[in-house]
Amino acid sequence: MEVILKKDVKGTGKEGDIVKVSPGFARNKLIPSGLAVEATEANKRALAREKANLEKKIAEEKAAAEEIARGLKAKTITVKTKVGESGKLFGSINTVDIADAINSQTEYEIDRRKIVLDKPIKEVGIAEVEIKLYPEVTAMVKIKIEGGK
Repeated sequence: MEVILKKDVKGTGKEGDIVKVSPGFARNKLIPSGLAVEATEANKRALAREKANLEKKIAEEKAAAEEIARGLKAKTITVKTKVGESGKLFGSINTVDIADAINSQTEYEIDRRKIVLDKPIKEVGIAEVEIKLYPEVTAMVKIKIEGGK
């Protein structure tokens, strides 16, 4: 008997797979527990529509992330903070500070969890920061650290 898996089933397949299983396993375990539906023509067409909609949504999100990446690469973001006499910062610049600066200086809304800092920024100057906008889309943004009071 062929079924379409609605969730991952260990040893059988992943969500969205059409698999052949024994009729007893399908009728007694998979279908009653909501893990699968029978692979009728109507269900196969519905699965194809869902996959097409999901692929379209992923493509749109990736395109939007690439657009944001292009916009951010062209800008230099300025962060003002307190500095000592030697040019060292009091504390450090973290992802929250960078996200707030990007959100206030651009039209983009960036979550602080998408910002990757290898090490904290502790000096005045320009630093390059990586922002992971989507699994395959990253942007390198120039952050200018300025001293002030």
